Amino acid sequence: MEKFNSSLRSWIDNEKAATDFIGVVSKLWFDKSIELILLRSVLVNRGSGKVLNKHIRAETILKKPVRVQDSLLIANAILEEDIAPARIDIGRLNSEWTDEKDNYPSVNAFVRDKLQAFVQAPPRSTKTQDVVLYGFGRIGRLLARELTQFAGNGSHLRLRAIVTRSNSEEDIHKRVSLFRKDSVHGTFAGVANEDIEQKAMIVNGQIIKFLAGSNPEDMDYEAEGIKDALIIDNTGVFRDRDGLGRHLKAKGVSKVLLTAPGKGDIPNVVYGVNQDRLDLEKEQIFSAASCTTNAIVPGLEVIEQAFGIQKGHIETIHSYTNDQNLLDNYHKKSRRGRSAPLNMVITETGAGSAAAKAIPSLKGKLTSNAVRVPTPNVSLAILTLEVIKPTSVDEVNKLFLNASLKGKLIEQIRFSNSTEFVSSDGIGDSCASIFDSPATKVSDDGKTVILYLWYDNEFGYTSQVVRLARHIGQVKSYRYY
Repeated sequence: MEKFNSSLRSWIDNEKAATDFIGVVSKLWFDKSIELILLRSVLVNRGSGKVLNKHIRAETILKKPVRVQDSLLIANAILEEDIAPARIDIGRLNSEWTDEKDNYPSVNAFVRDKLQAFVQAPPRSTKTQDVVLYGFGRIGRLLARELTQFAGNGSHLRLRAIVTRSNSEEDIHKRVSLFRKDSVHGTFAGVANEDIEQKAMIVNGQIIKFLAGSNPEDMDYEAEGIKDALIIDNTGVFRDRDGLGRHLKAKGVSKVLLTAPGKGDIPNVVYGVNQDRLDLEKEQIFSAASCTTNAIVPGLEVIEQAFGIQKGHIETIHSYTNDQNLLDNYHKKSRRGRSAPLNMVITETGAGSAAAKAIPSLKGKLTSNAVRVPTPNVSLAILTLEVIKPTSVDEVNKLFLNASLKGKLIEQIRFSNSTEFVSSDGIGDSCASIFDSPATKVSDDGKTVILYLWYDNEFGYTSQVVRLARHIGQVKSYRYY
């Protein structure tokens, strides 16, 4: 009985510390535009149970204590310091505090040392970027959730309007209802109400207009007080420069971002890998590539840099999408006319060739195909790669663990060491891909590597689009990862 009581008291103490920690996280976010994350997991608007769970998971990855009490101590010290707007991984700080606290006279001294580049520094960006969503389907609604839920004090990306075919009273009611409740991603963690008089929805105090339109060039965003907007086109109707260029003819538009693979010479960008090659002063049209391309390119980059890739094949086990039929019916593409919830359907994917646009050294080396399966969300990419430098399972897994904790791909790759991971466990993960380490295979001669990369093909991709939008709008804050 004493063990039971002791364990319960310990949990209650942890939960009380987590509750206090959540309060500090909120103050930092809303008052100072400082976002605390934990090994890339969002902490804003999260309950105490989830916060504690993220700390426990961090311990299994880092293989050292990650105490919520230490996170609370460090967060309070950050609150007390004059630190510029930033995104800070408190998991990394917590780990470093565990290893190095004896080297510092206080936690404040530790924070000042680790975050010295941000202390009393001017903001990395002082501008705001107006955003307009052109289309309001699966990705559009998730983008609206992310842009409004993490708007903070409105000093970065600001969602100002959503363009749909109609903005009638009935349409607004239906669209706001779909925004609030989602069968896959759950209920929106905030307040969203219709304002029929303004033809808008008000989300967490942000007024977002619904504008009716079908021709991009006919829109007048300036009439709504929107200036130099970044249009995020979620429709997939326009894929080439001529089509997407129609947006630039509208009043109040400066740049366009497509949430699908772009055709022709449009830059296809996988954030974390090739965004720094963009000329943001000259280019006006960008593509965030596809969900599958965003999932596989970070992993390909890791393998290419470490071992070199001779050739390879990518097979995607992909959840069904709106493009397929619920029941058997005519479809212009092969096989896709058969019922999506009842069949596995072989279909094509351009992910292999698209990957070479982000990593030019892979041109002509990859083939790819896809199988659509009866699940509504979360997909799996299986990469079979012939490498130049022989390797082993342990070496590959250590490589991906390191990539998930340090370097330029930490927002893109999550490391999983769970032997029980299944597709639904990936719902709501913000990383572009989840590396399944227990599934890694390497041939006896070390020259064939097989990787299993899970990805939330809706939310993980949406998170990548938001990262790219911040980059294009040049509204990024400092980072401590």
